[in-house]
Amino acid sequence: MPDYGHSLEFGVFITPTAAAPQQPVALAQLAEQLGYDVATFQDHPYQPSFLDTWTLMSWVGASTESITISANVHSLPLRPPAVLARSAASLDLLSGGRVALGLGAGAFWDAIEAMGVPRLTAGQAVTALDEGIDIIRGIWDAANRTPLRVSGEFHSVDGAKRGPAPAHDIPIWIGAYKPRMLKLTGAKGDGWSVSLPYLQPGDLEAGNATIDEAATAAGRDPREIRRLLNVSGELSVSQLVDFALDKGIGTFILAADDPRVMQSFSELIPEVREQVAAERATRGTEQGRVRNAVALSKRREGVDYDGVPASLAADAVEPGDARYERIRNGYMRGGSPGIILRPGTTEEVTDALAYAARHRDLPLGIRSGGHGISGRSTNDGGVVIDLRKFDRIEVLDESKRLVRIGAGARWGDVAARLSQHGWALSSGDYGGVGVGGLATAGGVGYLGREHGLTIDHVRAADVVLADGTAVRASATENPDLFWALRGAGANFGVVTSFDFEVDEVGEVGWVQLAYDASDLEGFLERWGAAQEAAPRDVTTFLLVGRSTGSQIVAQLMGVVDSDDPDTIIERLQPFANLGPLLQQEVQLKPYAAVMGNTVPGDQQGQGEPKARSGLVRHLTPEVSAALARFIRSGVPYFFQIRSVGGAVADVAPDATAYAHRDANFAITALGTGRERLDEAWDTEVYPHLEGLYLSFETDQRPERIADAFPPATLTRLRELKKRYDPTGLFRDNFPLAG
Repeated sequence: MPDYGHSLEFGVFITPTAAAPQQPVALAQLAEQLGYDVATFQDHPYQPSFLDTWTLMSWVGASTESITISANVHSLPLRPPAVLARSAASLDLLSGGRVALGLGAGAFWDAIEAMGVPRLTAGQAVTALDEGIDIIRGIWDAANRTPLRVSGEFHSVDGAKRGPAPAHDIPIWIGAYKPRMLKLTGAKGDGWSVSLPYLQPGDLEAGNATIDEAATAAGRDPREIRRLLNVSGELSVSQLVDFALDKGIGTFILAADDPRVMQSFSELIPEVREQVAAERATRGTEQGRVRNAVALSKRREGVDYDGVPASLAADAVEPGDARYERIRNGYMRGGSPGIILRPGTTEEVTDALAYAARHRDLPLGIRSGGHGISGRSTNDGGVVIDLRKFDRIEVLDESKRLVRIGAGARWGDVAARLSQHGWALSSGDYGGVGVGGLATAGGVGYLGREHGLTIDHVRAADVVLADGTAVRASATENPDLFWALRGAGANFGVVTSFDFEVDEVGEVGWVQLAYDASDLEGFLERWGAAQEAAPRDVTTFLLVGRSTGSQIVAQLMGVVDSDDPDTIIERLQPFANLGPLLQQEVQLKPYAAVMGNTVPGDQQGQGEPKARSGLVRHLTPEVSAALARFIRSGVPYFFQIRSVGGAVADVAPDATAYAHRDANFAITALGTGRERLDEAWDTEVYPHLEGLYLSFETDQRPERIADAFPPATLTRLRELKKRYDPTGLFRDNFPLAG
């Protein structure tokens, strides 16, 4: 197996000189500009003329954008493996998954011993590296909740906490020349790293054979192990092609600190890639990523992993991948999808949908940000198409306040970007929500009564339909689709970007009030009346907690769209008189700061949300009494009412698929038990509802669709569903088929 089918990579081997500390950083930046894939650095902590390699790598990671960073190689005797594992994972997270871990058993033992590390024999050093690799991988296995225990002769941990998980599967590249090290590479390594000047004729072939035999004995595919060759001097295209095709080299690392040499070598790269690709096509060489046996064992039944389109394969995430733990869940729901596809272009979305169409018996989730209360952006055992690479935010026409926003962007980032121009776009109440889900469902936000729903600002959308066709939807292009996308978009395609007309919004009054709402029926009725009577620049949401004894606490949060303190206080006066105030806070701040409430980190939802939603025109005495009974039942642990009305009602009911324009309030409740929640909701609340907001609903009973869309709207949507998604590919997020 002389050619392992690895994608070709090219890198540089840079001296971490301390005399000119910015030089290795500049060389790494140059390498990135020249198209190199990897920047590597010597690691000799005992050498006073060198920078500390790990510190240098961190600085390089912050100074570059795309190039992979690695030592060539770390001297493990000088770096405790558990600490090294966390260092590597941390830099991988900070750099966006751009770290490889080069490891060596140790050389120059006089210098190592002088640093206070006990001398080891060659055999002991290999044993120590073997133990160290187990500890490193154990620390990275953050999904395993048990403490890490490894009892080795040279490296041990006893109950160490695991994590953090790296951003991607960090490959371990082992520098190896002797038989025991080669066997260890085959058994546990992800790469074999050697330097051409140190090799004799036949060493590469013999080394590959030893590694392959050890890999097979360990139940591994030899193709799991990338072969890296440090080269220097002048090499021709034909020599590099020969190394790749006949000696298995997948990564060439140029040892050079001279920019001219780096430039000259980089000019060979396109021709090498082209010749290798052509010869592989002729030979029929199997190519692509090879996962290890542990990862393969975690694959789910029914998923055609070998059939993932080539455009998506490199970045697809499976249950056995390190990234899986970071992206399998939603904000509200724990997930265990069979595969997560991460397209970054329209063409890749088309490929992803074609793949999903071949898995019609599995759930399909389309994810923009993963926040969704309905829980449909992840699943169990199915396909998830993750759009978070579509996160671009750009101004199209400043004079018209026209912007284009990718479906995978998050509203906190959008608000921050728009704020630079004195603009804002009403967009829910949490900055971690993805643009795509909100902008196809409705968008009930803190500026809603003055500026309408988020969908009311959409002027066009780029959509990939169920059959893979990419189209544009606007008032003049595919207008029926444009109508349907604004309110029922989950049924019609994958939107990759939206064109929005945004509003001029400066600083706003951000208000947070807490009340003793023990007189709950009266309090709800008074708040509803005050909100309906308020000017349109006032939008408030009400959150009612569980009762503690006889007291019930209600929290009001909202925005007054004014930068004048007197106006803000005047607008809030009716709300101050709703009941006994327990706490009050009013701040003048940018809208971006209001939306900057995102909890950093990955989504860590567990279980499955159980939520009910409804719309009402008024909080009448009857409605308020029913809501009060429902809250006092103790069934909901979360109960919120959002004010709508105002500008939302200015839009005709048939102008978009969101038809319940006359509702002034949107009600949401979450409970711990589905049966208890449904029973209490259906008994007390449902009889008073006049519509439904599907984004906050988890009840999958068919009648929910009729609640969400009035008869005429639903009839039109179902006709359009037959046209744009006749096979029902988009069937897992409240399908319209009927």
